[in-house]
Amino acid sequence: MKTTAVVGEDLKGVMAVPPLARKEAPGRPLDLRENDRLLRHMMAGGITRFLYGGNAFLYHLSLAEYEELLDWLAGFPGPCWAIPSLGPSYGRARDQAALLRRHRFPCALALPCGDPRDAVGLEAGLGEVAQAAGLPLILYLKEEGNFGSDLEAGLDAVARLVEAKICVAIKYAVVRPDPGQDPYLARLLARVDKRLVISGIGERPAPTHMRTFGLPGFTTGSGCLAPGLSSELFRACAQGDFARAETIRAAFLPLEDRRDAWGPARVLHAALELAGVARTGPIPPFVSALGEAQRGPLLPIVQGLLAEEAGSHPAARLGATKDHR
Repeated sequence: MKTTAVVGEDLKGVMAVPPLARKEAPGRPLDLRENDRLLRHMMAGGITRFLYGGNAFLYHLSLAEYEELLDWLAGFPGPCWAIPSLGPSYGRARDQAALLRRHRFPCALALPCGDPRDAVGLEAGLGEVAQAAGLPLILYLKEEGNFGSDLEAGLDAVARLVEAKICVAIKYAVVRPDPGQDPYLARLLARVDKRLVISGIGERPAPTHMRTFGLPGFTTGSGCLAPGLSSELFRACAQGDFARAETIRAAFLPLEDRRDAWGPARVLHAALELAGVARTGPIPPFVSALGEAQRGPLLPIVQGLLAEEAGSHPAARLGATKDHR
Protein backbone atom coordinates (compact mmCIF):
# COMPACT_ATOMS: atom_id res chain seq x y z
CA MET A 1 0.00 0.00 0.00
CA LYS A 2 1.18 3.51 -0.79
CA THR A 3 2.45 5.18 2.39
CA THR A 4 4.42 8.08 0.94
CA ALA A 5 3.24 11.70 1.01
CA VAL A 6 0.72 12.83 -1.58
CA VAL A 7 2.20 14.76 -4.52
CA GLY A 8 0.64 16.20 -7.66
CA GLU A 9 1.52 13.17 -9.78
CA ASP A 10 -0.62 10.99 -7.51
CA LEU A 11 -3.75 12.84 -8.64
CA LYS A 12 -3.16 12.22 -12.35
CA GLY A 13 -5.43 9.26 -12.88
CA VAL A 14 -8.68 7.57 -11.97
CA MET A 15 -9.69 7.25 -8.33
CA ALA A 16 -12.30 4.54 -7.79
CA VAL A 17 -14.95 5.12 -5.11
CA PRO A 18 -16.19 1.57 -4.42
CA PRO A 19 -19.07 0.24 -2.36
CA LEU A 20 -18.45 -1.94 0.68
CA ALA A 21 -19.76 -5.51 0.51
CA ARG A 22 -21.59 -6.92 3.52
CA LYS A 23 -22.76 -10.39 4.49
CA GLU A 24 -26.39 -11.49 4.60
CA ALA A 25 -26.19 -12.16 8.32
CA PRO A 26 -27.35 -10.57 11.56
CA GLY A 27 -25.77 -7.14 11.92
CA ARG A 28 -24.72 -7.09 8.24
CA PRO A 29 -20.97 -7.58 8.94
CA LEU A 30 -18.39 -6.52 6.37
CA ASP A 31 -17.57 -9.22 3.81
CA LEU A 32 -13.84 -8.85 3.24
CA ARG A 33 -13.67 -11.77 0.82
CA GLU A 34 -16.19 -10.15 -1.51
CA ASN A 35 -14.49 -6.79 -1.10
CA ASP A 36 -11.27 -8.51 -2.19
CA ARG A 37 -13.06 -9.79 -5.30
CA LEU A 38 -14.12 -6.26 -6.17
CA LEU A 39 -10.60 -4.96 -5.55
CA ARG A 40 -9.14 -7.55 -7.92
CA HIS A 41 -11.66 -6.60 -10.61
CA MET A 42 -10.77 -2.91 -10.37
CA MET A 43 -7.05 -3.61 -10.38
CA ALA A 44 -7.45 -5.80 -13.47
CA GLY A 45 -8.78 -2.70 -15.25
CA GLY A 46 -5.71 -0.68 -14.32
CA ILE A 47 -7.03 1.25 -11.31
CA THR A 48 -4.72 1.62 -8.31
CA ARG A 49 -6.36 4.50 -6.40
CA PHE A 50 -9.25 3.57 -4.09
CA LEU A 51 -11.29 6.03 -2.05
CA TYR A 52 -13.75 4.53 0.44
CA GLY A 53 -16.39 7.14 1.22
CA GLY A 54 -19.97 7.82 0.21
CA ASN A 55 -20.44 4.80 -2.06
CA ALA A 56 -19.28 2.62 0.84
CA PHE A 57 -21.82 4.32 3.14
CA LEU A 58 -19.04 5.38 5.52
CA TYR A 59 -21.45 7.98 6.90
CA HIS A 60 -23.23 5.08 8.63
CA LEU A 61 -20.27 2.89 9.68
CA SER A 62 -19.94 1.99 13.35
CA LEU A 63 -16.59 2.67 15.00
CA ALA A 64 -15.90 -1.07 15.25
CA GLU A 65 -16.60 -1.49 11.52
CA TYR A 66 -14.37 1.49 10.79
CA GLU A 67 -11.51 -0.14 12.67
CA GLU A 68 -12.02 -3.35 10.68
CA LEU A 69 -12.11 -1.39 7.43
CA LEU A 70 -8.84 0.40 8.22
CA ASP A 71 -7.10 -2.89 9.01
CA TRP A 72 -8.26 -4.26 5.66
CA LEU A 73 -7.24 -1.17 3.69
CA ALA A 74 -3.80 -1.18 5.32
CA GLY A 75 -3.17 -4.59 3.73
CA PHE A 76 -3.71 -3.47 0.12
CA PRO A 77 -1.05 -4.64 -2.37
CA GLY A 78 2.05 -2.55 -3.02
CA PRO A 79 0.93 -0.43 -6.01
CA CYS A 80 -2.40 0.52 -4.46
CA TRP A 81 -3.29 3.78 -2.78
CA ALA A 82 -6.05 3.25 -0.20
CA ILE A 83 -7.85 6.35 1.06
CA PRO A 84 -10.28 6.06 3.97
CA SER A 85 -12.79 8.78 4.80
CA LEU A 86 -13.63 10.30 8.17
CA GLY A 87 -16.44 12.38 9.64
CA PRO A 88 -18.65 14.07 8.70
CA SER A 89 -19.19 15.41 12.24
CA TYR A 90 -16.32 16.76 14.35
CA GLY A 91 -16.81 14.31 17.21
CA ARG A 92 -17.02 11.31 14.90
CA ALA A 93 -13.90 12.44 13.04
CA ARG A 94 -11.96 12.81 16.29
CA ASP A 95 -12.93 9.29 17.35
CA GLN A 96 -11.87 7.95 13.96
CA ALA A 97 -8.63 9.94 14.05
CA ALA A 98 -7.34 7.82 16.94
CA LEU A 99 -7.80 4.70 14.80
CA LEU A 100 -6.25 6.29 11.71
CA ARG A 101 -3.15 7.20 13.70
CA ARG A 102 -2.33 3.50 14.11
CA HIS A 103 -1.73 3.17 10.37
CA ARG A 104 0.37 4.85 7.67
CA PHE A 105 -2.26 6.14 5.26
CA PRO A 106 -0.96 9.15 3.31
CA CYS A 107 -4.23 11.03 3.84
CA ALA A 108 -7.95 10.68 4.52
CA LEU A 109 -10.97 12.29 2.92
CA ALA A 110 -13.07 14.56 5.13
CA LEU A 111 -16.71 13.81 4.34
CA PRO A 112 -18.74 17.02 3.86
CA CYS A 113 -20.57 18.19 6.97
CA GLY A 114 -24.25 19.12 6.72
CA ASP A 115 -24.57 20.14 10.36
CA PRO A 116 -24.24 23.69 11.78
CA ARG A 117 -20.94 25.04 10.51
CA ASP A 118 -19.10 28.05 9.15
CA ALA A 119 -15.80 28.62 7.39
CA VAL A 120 -13.76 29.64 10.44
CA GLY A 121 -15.13 26.79 12.54
CA LEU A 122 -14.49 24.18 9.86
CA GLU A 123 -10.97 25.46 9.29
CA ALA A 124 -10.18 25.12 12.99
CA GLY A 125 -11.91 21.76 13.39
CA LEU A 126 -10.33 20.14 10.33
CA GLY A 127 -6.93 21.29 11.51
CA GLU A 128 -7.50 19.62 14.88
CA VAL A 129 -8.74 16.43 13.23
CA ALA A 130 -5.72 16.26 10.91
CA GLN A 131 -3.38 16.77 13.84
CA ALA A 132 -5.13 14.07 15.89
CA ALA A 133 -5.00 11.61 12.98
CA GLY A 134 -1.38 12.42 12.15
CA LEU A 135 -2.17 12.85 8.47
CA PRO A 136 -3.41 15.50 6.00
CA LEU A 137 -6.86 15.58 4.42
CA ILE A 138 -8.60 15.56 1.08
CA LEU A 139 -11.41 18.11 1.23
CA TYR A 140 -14.72 17.23 -0.41
CA LEU A 141 -16.65 20.11 -1.96
CA LYS A 142 -20.02 18.60 -2.84
CA GLU A 143 -22.10 21.77 -2.60
CA GLU A 144 -21.18 25.44 -2.67
CA GLY A 145 -22.27 25.79 0.96
CA ASN A 146 -20.15 22.96 2.36
CA PHE A 147 -17.89 25.52 4.05
CA GLY A 148 -20.78 27.68 5.22
CA SER A 149 -23.17 30.19 3.73
CA ASP A 150 -20.46 32.81 3.12
CA LEU A 151 -19.06 31.26 -0.05
CA GLU A 152 -16.05 33.54 -0.40
CA ALA A 153 -15.07 33.01 3.23
CA GLY A 154 -15.39 29.26 2.61
CA LEU A 155 -13.09 29.35 -0.40
CA ASP A 156 -10.60 31.46 1.55
CA ALA A 157 -10.65 28.87 4.35
CA VAL A 158 -10.01 26.07 1.85
CA ALA A 159 -7.05 28.02 0.44
CA ARG A 160 -5.58 28.49 3.93
CA LEU A 161 -5.94 24.78 4.66
CA VAL A 162 -4.03 24.04 1.45
CA GLU A 163 -1.37 26.62 2.33
CA ALA A 164 -0.98 25.06 5.79
CA LYS A 165 -0.55 21.57 4.23
CA ILE A 166 -3.58 20.35 6.17
CA CYS A 167 -5.29 19.78 2.83
CA VAL A 168 -3.34 17.93 0.12
CA ALA A 169 -6.13 17.59 -2.45
CA ILE A 170 -9.72 18.61 -3.15
CA LYS A 171 -12.48 16.39 -4.51
CA TYR A 172 -14.69 18.80 -6.45
CA ALA A 173 -18.23 17.47 -6.88
CA VAL A 174 -20.59 20.42 -7.30
CA VAL A 175 -23.08 19.37 -9.99
CA ARG A 176 -23.78 21.85 -12.81
CA PRO A 177 -26.10 21.63 -15.82
CA ASP A 178 -23.03 22.58 -17.87
CA PRO A 179 -19.81 21.65 -16.03
CA GLY A 180 -17.89 24.00 -18.32
CA GLN A 181 -19.78 26.96 -16.84
CA ASP A 182 -18.77 26.98 -13.18
CA PRO A 183 -17.83 30.34 -11.63
CA TYR A 184 -17.46 28.75 -8.17
CA LEU A 185 -14.86 26.28 -9.47
CA ALA A 186 -13.10 29.13 -11.27
CA ARG A 187 -12.93 31.09 -8.00
CA LEU A 188 -11.57 28.01 -6.21
CA LEU A 189 -8.85 27.59 -8.85
CA ALA A 190 -7.92 31.26 -8.48
CA ARG A 191 -7.01 30.41 -4.87
CA VAL A 192 -5.46 26.91 -5.10
CA ASP A 193 -3.28 25.07 -7.59
CA LYS A 194 -5.47 23.23 -10.13
CA ARG A 195 -3.11 20.27 -9.89
CA LEU A 196 -4.55 19.59 -6.42
CA VAL A 197 -8.21 19.55 -7.51
CA ILE A 198 -9.75 16.40 -8.97
CA SER A 199 -13.09 16.10 -10.72
CA GLY A 200 -15.28 14.26 -8.24
CA ILE A 201 -18.55 13.36 -9.98
CA GLY A 202 -17.65 10.41 -12.19
CA GLU A 203 -17.36 10.20 -15.95
CA ARG A 204 -20.18 12.59 -16.87
CA PRO A 205 -18.27 15.89 -16.27
CA ALA A 206 -14.73 14.48 -16.28
CA PRO A 207 -13.71 15.35 -19.89
CA THR A 208 -15.03 18.89 -19.51
CA HIS A 209 -13.31 19.37 -16.15
CA MET A 210 -10.00 18.13 -17.55
CA ARG A 211 -10.27 20.07 -20.83
CA THR A 212 -11.74 23.38 -19.63
CA PHE A 213 -10.25 23.68 -16.14
CA GLY A 214 -7.13 21.54 -16.46
CA LEU A 215 -7.99 19.20 -13.58
CA PRO A 216 -5.55 16.27 -13.38
CA GLY A 217 -7.92 13.32 -12.86
CA PHE A 218 -11.32 12.19 -11.71
CA THR A 219 -13.16 9.91 -9.32
CA THR A 220 -15.43 7.14 -10.52
CA GLY A 221 -18.23 5.02 -9.12
CA SER A 222 -19.35 3.37 -12.35
CA GLY A 223 -15.69 2.69 -13.12
CA CYS A 224 -15.75 0.13 -10.31
CA LEU A 225 -17.83 -1.93 -12.76
CA ALA A 226 -15.90 -0.88 -15.89
CA PRO A 227 -12.40 0.01 -14.65
CA GLY A 228 -10.66 -0.57 -17.98
CA LEU A 229 -13.07 1.74 -19.77
CA SER A 230 -12.72 4.41 -17.09
CA SER A 231 -8.93 4.15 -17.34
CA GLU A 232 -9.20 4.49 -21.11
CA LEU A 233 -11.31 7.64 -20.66
CA PHE A 234 -8.59 9.15 -18.49
CA ARG A 235 -5.90 8.29 -21.04
CA ALA A 236 -7.89 9.89 -23.85
CA CYS A 237 -8.31 13.09 -21.80
CA ALA A 238 -4.65 13.14 -20.75
CA GLN A 239 -3.62 12.80 -24.41
CA GLY A 240 -5.97 15.58 -25.47
CA ASP A 241 -8.13 13.22 -27.53
CA PHE A 242 -11.42 14.61 -26.29
CA ALA A 243 -13.42 13.28 -29.24
CA ARG A 244 -12.52 9.76 -28.16
CA ALA A 245 -13.10 10.73 -24.53
CA GLU A 246 -16.66 11.80 -25.33
CA THR A 247 -17.32 8.49 -27.09
CA ILE A 248 -16.12 6.55 -24.04
CA ARG A 249 -18.03 8.84 -21.69
CA ALA A 250 -21.27 8.06 -23.55
CA ALA A 251 -20.98 4.39 -22.57
CA PHE A 252 -21.26 5.33 -18.89
CA LEU A 253 -24.29 7.60 -19.18
CA PRO A 254 -27.09 4.98 -18.99
CA LEU A 255 -25.77 3.75 -15.64
CA GLU A 256 -25.00 7.29 -14.47
CA ASP A 257 -28.57 8.32 -15.36
CA ARG A 258 -29.95 5.54 -13.17
CA ARG A 259 -27.59 6.48 -10.35
CA ASP A 260 -28.74 10.09 -10.54
CA ALA A 261 -32.40 9.02 -10.55
CA TRP A 262 -32.35 6.33 -7.84
CA GLY A 263 -29.35 7.23 -5.67
CA PRO A 264 -25.71 6.89 -6.76
CA ALA A 265 -24.48 4.59 -3.99
CA ARG A 266 -27.45 2.22 -3.83
CA VAL A 267 -27.51 1.77 -7.63
CA LEU A 268 -23.77 1.06 -7.76
CA HIS A 269 -24.12 -1.43 -4.89
CA ALA A 270 -26.80 -3.32 -6.84
CA ALA A 271 -25.07 -3.00 -10.21
CA LEU A 272 -21.89 -4.74 -9.07
CA GLU A 273 -23.88 -7.65 -7.70
CA LEU A 274 -26.03 -7.92 -10.85
CA ALA A 275 -22.82 -7.95 -12.89
CA GLY A 276 -21.40 -10.83 -10.86
CA VAL A 277 -18.34 -8.79 -9.89
CA ALA A 278 -18.97 -9.28 -6.17
CA ARG A 279 -21.79 -10.22 -3.83
CA THR A 280 -22.23 -6.79 -2.33
CA GLY A 281 -25.04 -7.96 -0.04
CA PRO A 282 -27.22 -5.68 2.08
CA ILE A 283 -26.67 -1.99 2.66
CA PRO A 284 -26.89 -0.36 6.08
CA PRO A 285 -29.72 1.84 7.27
CA PHE A 286 -30.60 4.71 6.75
CA VAL A 287 -30.67 3.83 3.04
CA SER A 288 -32.84 1.17 1.42
CA ALA A 289 -31.73 -1.29 -1.24
CA LEU A 290 -33.13 -1.25 -4.76
CA GLY A 291 -36.32 -3.26 -5.24
CA GLU A 292 -36.96 -5.79 -8.00
CA ALA A 293 -38.85 -3.15 -9.98
CA GLN A 294 -35.58 -1.23 -10.24
CA ARG A 295 -33.13 -4.13 -10.46
CA GLY A 296 -34.95 -5.53 -13.52
CA PRO A 297 -34.40 -2.53 -15.82
CA LEU A 298 -30.94 -2.00 -14.32
CA LEU A 299 -29.68 -5.42 -15.48
CA PRO A 300 -29.48 -4.69 -19.25
CA ILE A 301 -27.76 -1.38 -18.51
CA VAL A 302 -25.15 -3.22 -16.44
CA GLN A 303 -24.72 -5.85 -19.14
CA GLY A 304 -24.25 -3.18 -21.78
CA LEU A 305 -21.50 -1.45 -19.81
CA LEU A 306 -19.83 -4.82 -19.13
CA ALA A 307 -19.80 -5.51 -22.87
CA GLU A 308 -18.08 -2.17 -23.47
CA GLU A 309 -15.62 -3.02 -20.70
CA ALA A 310 -14.76 -6.36 -22.27
CA GLY A 311 -13.86 -4.54 -25.46
CA SER A 312 -11.63 -2.08 -23.62
CA HIS A 313 -9.34 -4.71 -22.10
CA PRO A 314 -10.39 -8.22 -23.18
CA ALA A 315 -7.45 -9.86 -21.39
CA ALA A 316 -8.74 -8.74 -17.98
CA ARG A 317 -10.79 -11.26 -16.07
CA LEU A 318 -12.28 -11.44 -12.60
CA GLY A 319 -9.79 -12.81 -10.11
CA ALA A 320 -6.80 -11.76 -12.24
CA THR A 321 -4.80 -10.91 -9.12
CA LYS A 322 -4.36 -12.81 -5.89
CA ASP A 323 -6.32 -12.18 -2.72
CA HIS A 324 -4.35 -9.45 -0.99
CA ARG A 325 -4.93 -10.67 2.54
